[in-house]
Amino acid sequence: MKSLSSTSSWPAEEIETFLSSYRAPLRLAVQTASGFPLLCSLWFVYEKGRILCATQRDAKLVEHLAAQPRCAFELAPNEPPYFGVRGRGVATISSDGAAELLGRLIDRFLGDRESSLAGWLLGRADQEVCIAIELDRVTSWDYRDRMSD
Repeated sequence: MKSLSSTSSWPAEEIETFLSSYRAPLRLAVQTASGFPLLCSLWFVYEKGRILCATQRDAKLVEHLAAQPRCAFELAPNEPPYFGVRGRGVATISSDGAAELLGRLIDRFLGDRESSLAGWLLGRADQEVCIAIELDRVTSWDYRDRMSD
C-alpha cells in the first residue's frame, strides 16, 4: 500500500494482518460509464500488497474497470461492533493465473472443491479473469471499544 491515512485506527501491520485473514466478501466500488458507482461483492485474497479477485471475463464489472481502473473497497462485518478496512486502488485485469486463483478462492471461502457451487464455478474457470488491485490509500476504523457495553 502506498499510503496509510493519518486517521486510521490501526497501523499498517495490523491492516495487513486483517486483510490476510478476513474471510468475507470484499465490497468493490467501480465507476460506470453513466457516472454512477457500481458496488459488487467478490471473494478475495490479499498477497504482496495487492487484493486479488476473480470473475468472469464478460462481467460488467470487468468492462467498467477496463474503462476506469480506479476503484474503492471495503472489508467489514455487517454486525456490531463495527470495524474494518477501506481504501482505494488501481485495478488491472488479466487472464494469467485466473483459473488457479479461482481454485484458491474456492478453497478459502468454501473450504474445498466438492460442493455443487464449487463444481459449477470450476466448470467456467476458462472464462475467469484476475482483478489485481494495487492499493493506493488505506484506512481502518474500529468501534469495538466504544460499543463494548
